[in-house]
Amino acid sequence: MSILAIQGLTHKFGGLTAVSDLNLTLNAHELVGVIGPNGAGKTTVFNIISGVYRPSRGSILLEGVELVGKSPSQITNLGIARTFQNIRLFRELSVLDNVRIAHYGQVRYNALEALFHVGRFKKEEARIIEHSMELLALLRIDAAADVQAKNLPYGLQRRVEIARALATRPRLLLLDEPAAGMNPNEIDQLMDLIHWIRDEFNLTTLLIEHQMALVMSICERLLVLDFGETIAEGRPEEIQSDQRVLEAYLGDTVT
Repeated sequence: MSILAIQGLTHKFGGLTAVSDLNLTLNAHELVGVIGPNGAGKTTVFNIISGVYRPSRGSILLEGVELVGKSPSQITNLGIARTFQNIRLFRELSVLDNVRIAHYGQVRYNALEALFHVGRFKKEEARIIEHSMELLALLRIDAAADVQAKNLPYGLQRRVEIARALATRPRLLLLDEPAAGMNPNEIDQLMDLIHWIRDEFNLTTLLIEHQMALVMSICERLLVLDFGETIAEGRPEEIQSDQRVLEAYLGDTVT
């Protein structure tokens, strides 16, 4: 079953074409990677899917619902969550509060109840805290719930960001270079975590990554971009032996 269908996606910044005629279909529970050098258009694709940019042309359907023209908050509520290459946590807030914040697009109380702490407010806040702690426990960071986000090691900050994304209850998770800044041991743990999250939460996952060992190990399909154009798509072993990809991106680094 198709979760996401992108057709003819094109985006221009002035006279520069950042993404050109991109077509991609994601099926339920797939884990697909997007690779390519800096400037290839990968993050632009994520920004279009999540509503940060409106494409110059093309269609993006999430289970048949058109996303083009919708705001980032509307797209989140429809079931898409993302993380960022540069972690965007509220550094001065606790780990728990960073995850709690992600729930507030789903709250069941109104502004008056929140102001005076009456009606549904207390019950709903208790539910949000309980769900946030469940997510932190699942990602094995509940012991740090009261720690300021800025005081966590980088790898754990990434887990908090993923927990915050999961708090929106997505069906499609976009991971933008989740291994950026990690050491080899953290990357190994991240690979296991991404697989586990996909299965535990029954997610479809699309990720951008420069760590070739990671994408070759965990992705079922790869899309390769070059200056916004798709130059290859297929299974990792096919991409690994594609001469155009090898020459343009991977060189001798893939074994």
